[in-house]
Amino acid sequence: MAVFTRQPRTTEDAPETAPDGPPDSPSQSPSDTAAQTPEADAPSGRLTRWRAAHPTAVRVLRHLATAVSVLLVLGALLLPNTLHTLTPGKFLRLPVEAIIGAAVLLVLPRRPRLVAAVLGGLGLAALTALNVLDMGFYEYLGRGFNLVLDWGLLDDAQAYMEDAMGSAGATALAVGAILLAVLVFAAMILATVRLSSVLARHRAVAVRSTLAAAVVWTLTSALGLQTGSLPLATDHASVLVEVQVRRVQATLRDEAAFEREARTDVFGGTPGEQLVPGLRGKDVIFAFIESYGRSAIEDPRIAPGVRRTLDSGTESLTEAGFASKSGWLTSATYGGSSWLGHSTFLSGLWIDSQQRYRTVTSGDHLTLTKAFQKTGDWETVGVMPGVRKGWPEAKFYGLDSVYDAFELGYKGPKFSWSTMPDQYALEAFQRLQHGKKRDKPLMAEIILTSSHQPWSPLPKMVDWEDLGDGSLFGPIQQAGTKPSDIIADSDRSKEEYGKSVQYSVTSLTQWLERYGTEDTVMVFLGDHQPIARVSGHRASRDVPVTVVAKDPKVLDKIASWGWTDGLRPAQDAPVWKMSDFRDRFLTAYGSTPSRKTG
Repeated sequence: MAVFTRQPRTTEDAPETAPDGPPDSPSQSPSDTAAQTPEADAPSGRLTRWRAAHPTAVRVLRHLATAVSVLLVLGALLLPNTLHTLTPGKFLRLPVEAIIGAAVLLVLPRRPRLVAAVLGGLGLAALTALNVLDMGFYEYLGRGFNLVLDWGLLDDAQAYMEDAMGSAGATALAVGAILLAVLVFAAMILATVRLSSVLARHRAVAVRSTLAAAVVWTLTSALGLQTGSLPLATDHASVLVEVQVRRVQATLRDEAAFEREARTDVFGGTPGEQLVPGLRGKDVIFAFIESYGRSAIEDPRIAPGVRRTLDSGTESLTEAGFASKSGWLTSATYGGSSWLGHSTFLSGLWIDSQQRYRTVTSGDHLTLTKAFQKTGDWETVGVMPGVRKGWPEAKFYGLDSVYDAFELGYKGPKFSWSTMPDQYALEAFQRLQHGKKRDKPLMAEIILTSSHQPWSPLPKMVDWEDLGDGSLFGPIQQAGTKPSDIIADSDRSKEEYGKSVQYSVTSLTQWLERYGTEDTVMVFLGDHQPIARVSGHRASRDVPVTVVAKDPKVLDKIASWGWTDGLRPAQDAPVWKMSDFRDRFLTAYGSTPSRKTG
């Protein structure tokens, strides 16, 4: 039997009483008296009584809170910034930043320690947010998030999610992301504040533990000890912070350097009559196929269908009297931001950031399309089914008229992000421009969007005579797959991506067979590779490019390029930077260089 003894009550344990109040009734205990006071019914009073009644539970909860705080801090310090490296082994390492942080907190007095803990929590939360943004950008754009330039792209991401998931789903996702960010910041601050208090309460043990951890880190670093294939001692968080700082510094330095580069143009001073004389009288079409990259032709899961389409297209065009040559271009972008690829190809400048894009499009640098306008011998037009708002860049590109998503007469359904099927866009171009009688030949820039992610649902080829206003695509769209069934599945994404490229290429080749003439010259290419979920994390940035014409003289002028005959470039066909194409093309078709500076 347990024996209970009553300990003498100290002055600190005695309940407070009013000096002039009546004495407690002999039948009432101090706790009974306290229970009848308003303060005892307050949440703090109930919490105090609960703690007193459940000391074991309190200890467990305190230990649990400390453990969770440790895990949050270590998780933030060790979190990678790419999805494919997010493995358990990444978190089984000793971060030097945790040791330094503990040492700093141990030497600070109470108030500065609290400030340092809060700032540390904010910093860790910000680093976590940046790492998550990096993950998304590497997954979709093949590069990290740029603190200076990329905030505007979040609006585009929201618009893309609306197309893929619907307005309600995209809104819910955005709200969830905001709430999660707030939660991460709050939790991280609470975690660092709690750990600072624990270190202060157990200072002697904390000092010894911190010194021991520093010794272990130094030894494991010197000896090169590893956990799996990763070093046990790491400064991972510091490296990621340095990456962000260098990225910002490089962005700021690049702005001034690129402004100087954009002011210099090899063909900027060439008179109109000396530009592309080798194409006089020809209808010249530059067509971009969304996300048409090297992976479409070489990835084993995608290539068989795409290769069949390219080879059959080559045969069909040959029967129709056309010949073609194909090569490779290395795009300035990857996975998205198609406008960077378009502007790089047409301007002859390497446009790999939004800052460079804004710089070049606000100037008067000569683009391929503007070169035709400058001659005065071509009517220039843009077919832009993906443009759904004002597009002031039309002036920079030298387009006399632009047909956006609302001016092509389409009355059918959207196919996720794509506002209309490529077949319809090409037929609308024929109806509105190419098929009309004109005083001048035509130069057109056409952006085809059916192969834009998430590749669900996809259109199908229909009889050209039945296209009408596009309403017949309604049942096809309704019978297609849902984006939510595709967007997170790599295998299905590859399958549907391949189908989308086949559809776009088929639309182009059939249009050429149907409407192409002796004076038709078409250059078509991809703007960038598809996202990493489809192309892989180590995929190149190469895209196919093809020149098609009936007049043999057109292809004779590029015979020295060494390109492959047909629509499918050989694996070892020449690879150029996309920014090199403009000058090579202008030179091949007789343009005279005349440098312009400033």
